Amino acid sequence: MTGALPGLEETRASAAAGDGGRAHYEIERSLGGISPGRPGPVRIAGVDEVGRGAWAGPVVVCAAVTDLSPAPALPGRGTRLVRLTDSKLLTAAQREAFAEILPGWLSAHALGSASPEEIDEAGMTEALRRAAVRALEALPAPPDVVILDGKHDFLGAPWRVRCEIKADQRSVTVAAASVLAKVHRDRLMAGLDAEFPAYGFAASAGYPSPVHQEALREFGPTPHHRMSWSYLDDLPEWRHLKKHRDPLAGTGQLSFFG
Repeated sequence: MTGALPGLEETRASAAAGDGGRAHYEIERSLGGISPGRPGPVRIAGVDEVGRGAWAGPVVVCAAVTDLSPAPALPGRGTRLVRLTDSKLLTAAQREAFAEILPGWLSAHALGSASPEEIDEAGMTEALRRAAVRALEALPAPPDVVILDGKHDFLGAPWRVRCEIKADQRSVTVAAASVLAKVHRDRLMAGLDAEFPAYGFAASAGYPSPVHQEALREFGPTPHHRMSWSYLDDLPEWRHLKKHRDPLAGTGQLSFFG
């Protein structure tokens, strides 16, 4: 990768599967060289998103930075501990518990989001980029390198990016970002329940649950729905509300399968 920091290129070891879903520091340590012109170690931000496949609500991105110290764990059954990992592998109660202790343990973290209107206007890829940039720029200091979950770099220049498949299960910093982004967005969507109780946002977080789909058929989309997405094609009474994005405005995903 042109302009990469020492260790930025993917190693054979870092491409291997994680330790049973438990996040660790393999990826971070492979990036731990010295940044050109800087006396200290590379400053690494783990970045993860939530809400990409939802029909309603924003997409939320968290950027997290650690000092490479051991990650906090939760008490489990007996003497077992619940280790930090991808938010999808944790229960809601475990995510909430981690979200209470992670901010005090992390060196820094910040959240960014992109609204449904931005997603409709610019597409999902551009919306993700905007949300991630907002999170990264809100950190106290810019990172030298960013770890992204997956194989697609949606950030681009000037950010130096390391893409890693299943990084949310293998990287402590990305796992922390995954949990904080998920809890933040779930709380935001639950807050919409009082205004739109029929849609079950507290339970579905804007994803297409049966309750959510039935409410859409009966009542149509709310101001929090993504109006350019293909779910509207299956709602004859509301299909006329669908927005058609200007292809020159962005190159992101229009389908809810994003």
